[in-house]
Amino acid sequence: MREGINSITTEIPMNFEKTPGWMDWYPGPSKPTFKVPAGAVDAHCHVFGPSDEFPFAPERKYTPCDASKTQLYALRDHLGFARNVVVQATCHGADNRAMVDALIHSNGKARGVATVKRSVTDAELQAMHAAGVRGVRFNFVKRLVDFTPKDELLEIASRIAPLGWHVVIYFEAVDLPELWDFFTSLPTTVVVDHMGRPDVSKGVDSAEFALFEKFMREHKNVWSKVSCPERLSVTGPKALNGEQNAYRDVIPFAKRIVEAFPDRVLWGTDWPHPNLKDHMPDDGLLVDFIPHIATTPALHHKLLVDNPMRLYWPEEQ
Repeated sequence: MREGINSITTEIPMNFEKTPGWMDWYPGPSKPTFKVPAGAVDAHCHVFGPSDEFPFAPERKYTPCDASKTQLYALRDHLGFARNVVVQATCHGADNRAMVDALIHSNGKARGVATVKRSVTDAELQAMHAAGVRGVRFNFVKRLVDFTPKDELLEIASRIAPLGWHVVIYFEAVDLPELWDFFTSLPTTVVVDHMGRPDVSKGVDSAEFALFEKFMREHKNVWSKVSCPERLSVTGPKALNGEQNAYRDVIPFAKRIVEAFPDRVLWGTDWPHPNLKDHMPDDGLLVDFIPHIATTPALHHKLLVDNPMRLYWPEEQ
């Protein structure tokens, strides 16, 4: 598999200039020790370009490496997953063509989350639905996107609700108090990316994380992805005492959310890991993080199969 990924990589022309310091995705992922259950879904991943076919948005905040659907699906098979949820990358803005193309070529094994503007037409929404899109993403991380007025986002949420779509929200923990009222006004299921990016150095019993738990507890339409320990960790990817429990300082946070809300959690690789600056994770080790946060076969199945299937493939339930 390692040779396969590398051979695919060398076929893509790098005919554009990446953002300085950008790290390419890990080219030789290990084979996970943990075997995911049959039918498992990688519920958060992206495609970038390829840029000669799907140009990046002029207003983007970064220019990444290419990361194609072919490479994504090769990784899926290597890690043992059956399906993917492809989330629109900010580098493509509201041009969803690369993401939709990945869905169309997935043989029904992928669903998508789009980024749309107020100007999107009903026909365009219907076309995306037919391709497999089941949600839209609202990004509130200021370093990644420009601010979109909340009235526009609420209008978009109201338009997608009849399609059965949900809203994915990406924000940082310190911003939850000011965003709370807007999030709770959304008329759809709401999926939080990466537990709202808690500051793990403050500890799992911090007031900041308690507020996020309250957010989920009081609003039954709120789900959370317990993904991206590589973004949240202070201790980093090194194993402790020879054990493969990399990103160990994130474990208590994700484990608490999985155990408190087992029917409203999702997990994904976040491949190809946008905007990481210090290291690029081995996706095989990310899979081996899962049994530390979902500690029983029943929780494995809910996290990786039951929940994502109910949200993205309800017609098969």
